[in-house]
Amino acid sequence: MQSILFDPDSKSARFGGIELLAAWKEQPDSLIWIDLLDYEEKEERSILEGLDLHQLAIQDALRKRHPPKIESYSEHEFLMLRDLENTEQALDFEFFPLSLFVKDRILISRHRKISESAEWLAAKIEKNPELMAEGPASLALQLANHLCRRYVRILIDFEPRMDSLETEMYDKPNDELLSEITKLKSRLRYFKRNTNYHKLIAVSLKEEPPEKFREGLTHEIVDFYEQAERSQSLASLYYDVLTDLSDGYLALSSHRLNKVMQILTVITVIFVPLTFVAGLYGMNFEYMPELSFRPSYFLVLGFMAVVAIVQLILFRRKGWL
Repeated sequence: MQSILFDPDSKSARFGGIELLAAWKEQPDSLIWIDLLDYEEKEERSILEGLDLHQLAIQDALRKRHPPKIESYSEHEFLMLRDLENTEQALDFEFFPLSLFVKDRILISRHRKISESAEWLAAKIEKNPELMAEGPASLALQLANHLCRRYVRILIDFEPRMDSLETEMYDKPNDELLSEITKLKSRLRYFKRNTNYHKLIAVSLKEEPPEKFREGLTHEIVDFYEQAERSQSLASLYYDVLTDLSDGYLALSSHRLNKVMQILTVITVIFVPLTFVAGLYGMNFEYMPELSFRPSYFLVLGFMAVVAIVQLILFRRKGWL
């Protein structure tokens, strides 16, 4: 756990742990940010209950999976966002909840994995402690804004790969490419869903800001909305593009299969009459008049050749070959 205590008189920030909570209670004008990282659930619950947070908000924050939302309580505001942890593969992120409790003099953040956004804000405060003077609601919006900007940055970084996939799909389509596109679509589906949640939160803040977010935070809220809307639109756009690519690949595969089947059908149709003639004269009857006619063999071969050539000409005129 990390705590940052801001003293408005000296305009300085102290970094520490849970011990700063007692100092915050003794200084009525001070502000504090408590960042809970993968604490024991009982200890987390004890800390959150000791800060007079609503039981339902605490219950939601301690869940391993919960959709992002914003909810107002009598003493505080509660925001739940969806943070992400990067891995080595493109768009392969593990999502985890980032819960924010906003009260008059305190911001509490809770997450079970390392949050890049929380680390970014802590480093920013270390360089400029007076940022905390803007209040807990401003800090929460900065966290949310940075998180949405991270979504945008990840999606923009993915764009060159998506362009190359589009080129490869039309130049050299193959099953491996389709498999990669299918996996990326699955990952983008998670991105799309999370960005939709964040956009709904931003719309709610913009249209009906809760009490703790009403004073002097209009620009921060608009910025958060713009980043959330951009990340949502990019995720939806890229998902649609990959869907078009996979549909196009399946259409091309179906077209190639139809051409193969067409050629096989033409070959079959050509050989049906030839097989009939060969079968007719291949029967072992004792008396067949044609067998005693000397040029019959060459006449039958010529007839079969004419039938095959006529069919080829007809198929060519119809555009089947």
